[in-house]
Amino acid sequence: MRAVLGVAESLPFKRHSFDLILIVAALSLFKDPVHALHEAARVLKPGGQIVIGILDRNSLYGDFYESRKKEGSFSSEAKFLSTAEVSGWLIKLGFEEIKTCQTLFKQPEKIERIELPQKGSGTGSFAVISSRKTFCGFGD
Repeated sequence: MRAVLGVAESLPFKRHSFDLILIVAALSLFKDPVHALHEAARVLKPGGQIVIGILDRNSLYGDFYESRKKEGSFSSEAKFLSTAEVSGWLIKLGFEEIKTCQTLFKQPEKIERIELPQKGSGTGSFAVISSRKTFCGFGD
């Protein structure tokens, strides 16, 4: 494996370089998440897949971390996003076959065992959004 230094909004890769792009727990920390997704679309091959994991703003954990922003925690710099917001951006960038799943349905102190992911979004705090790039997506 080779590590490459770069920023999400200006990726140091050629167009159509990757079959898969994985962005987990980072999109909320990017300076310009829409531009970062545009860059991801640019470097993703047609038919390639993007997988994004977010702490959904409209959730139990989203509310918790939003309320702690004033305390100077890591979340003070984050702009938490909703599953619907990210899915909408992907559609505008020419992605299709958007699928979502979710987990973390309870408060941390009430979780007694691993919570298995469920399809969809809206009740879990951690959401995964996956989508396939069309052959003539906006990122081309």
